[in-house]
Amino acid sequence: FLSVTEDLVRRRAEHNNCEIFSLEEISLHQQEIEKLEYLDKWCRDLKILYLQNNLIPKIENVGKLKKLEYLNAALNNIERIENLEGCEELRKLDLTANFIGELSSTESLKHNIHLEELFLVGNPCTVFEGYRQFVVATLPQLKCLDSKEIERSERIQALQNYPEVKQKIREQEQAYLLKRAREKEEAERRMQARKDKKQKQMESELGFNSQDSLQEKENHQAAGDGEQETWRTAENYEEDRRFWEEPTPYTPESRLETHRYIEEKRRAKDNIRESKKREKPLWTLVTAEGKVLNVNVPKLHFSLKDDEGNNQIVLDLAVYRHLDTSLLEVDIQPTYIRVLVKGKPFQLVLPEEVKPDSSSAKRSQTTGHLVVSMPKAKEIILAKQKVSTSVKHSDCNTPQKNAR
Repeated sequence: FLSVTEDLVRRRAEHNNCEIFSLEEISLHQQEIEKLEYLDKWCRDLKILYLQNNLIPKIENVGKLKKLEYLNAALNNIERIENLEGCEELRKLDLTANFIGELSSTESLKHNIHLEELFLVGNPCTVFEGYRQFVVATLPQLKCLDSKEIERSERIQALQNYPEVKQKIREQEQAYLLKRAREKEEAERRMQARKDKKQKQMESELGFNSQDSLQEKENHQAAGDGEQETWRTAENYEEDRRFWEEPTPYTPESRLETHRYIEEKRRAKDNIRESKKREKPLWTLVTAEGKVLNVNVPKLHFSLKDDEGNNQIVLDLAVYRHLDTSLLEVDIQPTYIRVLVKGKPFQLVLPEEVKPDSSSAKRSQTTGHLVVSMPKAKEIILAKQKVSTSVKHSDCNTPQKNAR
């Protein structure tokens, strides 16, 4: 289960420079908290505490917050009001849309003499006959119940009918508690059945006890991962459909079960995503016949120039300007060049043979491109070099023989 952690409290205390000992207000809503603890030790000065939309089943570990004025624990799994006697300054309590069926537990709020506002709308107890009369008569300090102000005449009448109303409430409460006991048993049975089914699935996937089943597994793998992926997707879809279409009563258990299911599915997707990231794809760079292929996995722009003047081939590869050079690997072969950019291969077949040992690779200072110069293996004596050596220069005093 998820509980309140110091790291969480500090992160939510940014408005107080992440200091928690002097914190007066904190919002911990929608944090998937399943257990309420430590706040009465870490944040003794709390005045306002927001805990709505979590999975908290019980009000606990807030009794020492003597300065607490407003507690919002709406949309949780709370079933009874308790452990608030020590909150001496409590003025407003919001328990909207919980599972409070023990209406008599409101009697524990008699000790909170400053309590003026109480919200119980959306709880099972609010449908009890005499609900409002009972609360009004039980808590004389209340000024407002479920956003409706308590009139003086309403209180007088509630006190007059209190013995009868109290008896009715007790009877309805007992009936509700019996129903809850059955719901808990049913939820436990359902969870156990789901656990057993999952266990069988794991055993069927992992446990190949016979040679036949091992051979079957190998044949299934040989058939292709695509087919297996499709099968799993269809199975997951079917499981999702069954889970969401199954009629289930709205209870703390079903709410928790739904949360667990969603969380489990999310984790499974994250694991698949992570495993795909870890798996390095195998690119075909050379065919089985030994033919070198042109490959551009990183999808980079490039140009390949034949520099006849310097008798070399020059590759200009447009790698990302801010890419660290340590993430580049250059491999020059006589007939092709291969560059790994962050592990992704760029490979190009050269128009003619080059000298790998005399080649050089550098980054352009202006563009950041990778420029690779590869001298050609075939020596060529250029025509203009022959001409230049046979021409006499009028401004040269050295003999023609020396000039040659």
